[in-house]
Amino acid sequence: MNEVIAGHFARLALAPAQSHRNIVVFPLLGPDAGPAPYLTLGEALSSQCLTVTEISEGGSVPELKVISQSDRPILLLDGEELVGAKQNRVLNTTILLKERAETKIPVSCVEQGRWSYASAHFADSDAVMSHRCRASKVRSVSESLAAGAHYSSDQGEVWREVAALHQSAGVASPTHAMQDVFKARAAELEACTRVFAPTAGQTGLFVVIDGEVAGFDLIAHADAYAKLHPKLLKSYLIDALLEPEPRLADAAQAAAAAQAFLHEAGESDEKVFESVGYGRDYRYQKPGLAGSALVHEDRVVHMAFFRLPKTESAGSRMSSLRQRRRRFTE
Repeated sequence: MNEVIAGHFARLALAPAQSHRNIVVFPLLGPDAGPAPYLTLGEALSSQCLTVTEISEGGSVPELKVISQSDRPILLLDGEELVGAKQNRVLNTTILLKERAETKIPVSCVEQGRWSYASAHFADSDAVMSHRCRASKVRSVSESLAAGAHYSSDQGEVWREVAALHQSAGVASPTHAMQDVFKARAAELEACTRVFAPTAGQTGLFVVIDGEVAGFDLIAHADAYAKLHPKLLKSYLIDALLEPEPRLADAAQAAAAAQAFLHEAGESDEKVFESVGYGRDYRYQKPGLAGSALVHEDRVVHMAFFRLPKTESAGSRMSSLRQRRRRFTE
């Protein structure tokens, strides 16, 4: 494992558990890198120093155009949702955008039933896609990178995951928009968010649902994490709230599972790729696990690891991967 990332793993500490219903959240206390030298997506859009549009009038599902007018880098997180234009999208990977630059960013569609303009520009939905969807997407993007197909996701799989989310939530959406599930469960999500308030010095969160590890997110700057905490937390909560037979949280059992997962993640296979913006993108895979980390100037910018579903078909994944590689090289 890259020594910068390994060093971060070695210094990670789980703060006392926060428990509610079938959810256990451990605030992550890692080394705080000081004030963030970048803006978050929400900050950049609200201050109007970032514009996000389709890449052309006709658009392209797997890409968007971002134009930064900021003198600071801008952090876009894997799974963050952008709404508007021809259809809602989510980021395929974490990107630290360069200052005052125009960049094409890789995305996935999370609104299958619309391909018409709702607005000229995209807005921040204040949501990160559900952790189960993210886990599958991280794995598929990692496989694409390893096969030379850039930061491409399995779009069909993303749509299936979003459809499953709608079905679990009992939400009927005219455009099959992921955002509609978050809207339908907004009151429950807000109530749960108040239970899991961020703690002083927190730089991430580790989540266990129904006694099983869901995953964790870590951001090196505590001030940036505090801004992103609500949307990252909700990406885990939405799945937990939709469990058909939730189990009462057991903090001691969750702590043991979390420590075992951190050890497992630290021993996973590593590959490294050039990022779309600043830094290098590290990818981690192991049976039942997928992760990624963005490192810039010998510092971890963002790191996320997820437990993968136990029922995955390797054959169907490889078939889809071959199709994506052909599309990328044609």
